[in-house]
Amino acid sequence: MKKLHIHIKTKDLDQSVAFYTTMFGTAPTRLEADYAKWLLDDPAANVSLSTHAGAAGVDHLGISVDSREALDEIAERLSQAGSSLFEEEATTCCYAQSNKYWARDPQEAVWELFQTFGDSDTYGAEPERELTPPHRPSAAACC
Repeated sequence: MKKLHIHIKTKDLDQSVAFYTTMFGTAPTRLEADYAKWLLDDPAANVSLSTHAGAAGVDHLGISVDSREALDEIAERLSQAGSSLFEEEATTCCYAQSNKYWARDPQEAVWELFQTFGDSDTYGAEPERELTPPHRPSAAACC
């Protein structure tokens, strides 16, 4: 199953968690001191909040998939259409272990395409090098 992913930067996690818990009618699937995530079936979405670097507001959009094959299929379609992709293998971010690709649409909106295969006790490390577009939306952003 594919789920739409939305990552939102927040200045006040407690206030934002209260708002989204009310709107979605359910508590977060995962809640940390700097992060919250809802894995929703209706609507099919993965919505996350974090207090890490970057301006408040929508940080990036994405598509979460269940398998590596589904992830590679999306990446192959984008690549064949001429889109530039940045690949991250077995990365840790947003308290999860994932394989992912980053892309930008023609308006420079950042898209994260990812397949999660495990949990992590840490949010994730910042990239060791400067990434060129398409890249992570901010130095510490991930989901």
